[in-house]
Amino acid sequence: MTEIKLHNTLKRRKEVFEPIDPENVRMYVCGPTVYDRAHIGNARPVVVFDVLYRLLREVYGADHVTYVRNFTDVDDKINARAAESGRAIGDITAETTQWYLDDMGALGAMEPNHMPRATQYIGEMITMIEKLIADGFAYAHDGHVLFRVRKYDDYGKLSGRSVDDMIAGARVEVASYKEDPMDFVLWKPSDDSIPGWDSPWGRGRPGWHIECSAMSFELLGAHFDIHGGGNDLMFPHHENEIAQSCCANGGQHMANYWLHNEMLQVEGKKMSKSLGNFFTVRDLLDGHDGHPGVPGEVIRFVFLSTHYGKPMDWTAKKAAEAEATLRKWRTLTAGVEPAATVPAQVLDCVADDLNTAGAIAALHGFASAGEAAALLAGAKMLGLLTDELADWAQAGDVDLGALADRLAALRANAMETKDFAPVDALKSALVDAGVEVRMSKAGVELSPAAGFDESKLAGLLD
Repeated sequence: MTEIKLHNTLKRRKEVFEPIDPENVRMYVCGPTVYDRAHIGNARPVVVFDVLYRLLREVYGADHVTYVRNFTDVDDKINARAAESGRAIGDITAETTQWYLDDMGALGAMEPNHMPRATQYIGEMITMIEKLIADGFAYAHDGHVLFRVRKYDDYGKLSGRSVDDMIAGARVEVASYKEDPMDFVLWKPSDDSIPGWDSPWGRGRPGWHIECSAMSFELLGAHFDIHGGGNDLMFPHHENEIAQSCCANGGQHMANYWLHNEMLQVEGKKMSKSLGNFFTVRDLLDGHDGHPGVPGEVIRFVFLSTHYGKPMDWTAKKAAEAEATLRKWRTLTAGVEPAATVPAQVLDCVADDLNTAGAIAALHGFASAGEAAALLAGAKMLGLLTDELADWAQAGDVDLGALADRLAALRANAMETKDFAPVDALKSALVDAGVEVRMSKAGVELSPAAGFDESKLAGLLD
């Protein structure tokens, strides 16, 4: 069996992955708060953990892996969006949840086995909070319930912070209902204008952190294999999850392996609305601000070209290069059956802490050697060259072979007449349409390249 190694944030080192139960490998990844379109930074963990999901299914079998990714559908951001828009909260969360699924599907992400919504697990959250209060790890005050951070000795272990250092660095006003500045909210009161549920502490709603603890416990158990998310969630969200889960469930561990992806930049800068470089996945897919749309497969390729543990820089140049590469690969593998097994060069890279950049380098090697079956099998392991993502690269009604023959005929005639103007004109038109032109003694070869625009080829064969 392939040995998988993962960088465990909790241990700060790469470790051999040993599942608790190889017959039921379990993974939880924090999902979105559904109040608006997902931006491209939100998409990076989806693609990263989709590759890990594919790897686990490849190694342990599809029926032996359980992947859970939640939707936060009760949150103050959602409440604010409802207030400013005048729309019902349920309508907003239903719409944005479907947007998210559609956009992530366009990037080739498989849907997890379970996609729980926080509002479906309010009762389980209340039960967990009651247990924490009964055992002295939490307390109620003025309709709020708070977790006593100092009661959990390992608090800060994941992020490498001490409680005293965190308090010293904090510049926040301590709420009157807190015993300690570091205590965090498990439950908070709701007035009549926002969602709320009856509880032993009055009508209210859950804090953000408790939802993941309750849902992961119900769907994966008190102790499971992998918990993932962006590194912006490491503190306080994941730190708080560990504290409340371990204290509520009486265990030393919540998950054995914690994985965090690095953040995404745009053209070398942090993405922000003030810099004008903030855009959603849908903006990229459909085109925005005069920029043409980028196929989902191209976005996925760019994401996978950088290791998940390093900051990823989205650039137009990378997208153009990825598009050209994928067009060549799809041309090479057209009508080819994938190899029966994933090539070791690809599988071993992915198994080595999701080294997708190394796996893509191996795919380039297969393409250069003309090993189409191996290329296709390896690419599918990464969620590339799949039938689901093929539509954007279809050649349509334009016959590049016929255009290559026409260019070859024009060149042959030019060799006799010494008039190369028709050759240059057709070649320029092809390049302008995003076609790579290769001319040699053996003949003329055309293939789609970056910026391929089939509409510009209309009339060239007339």
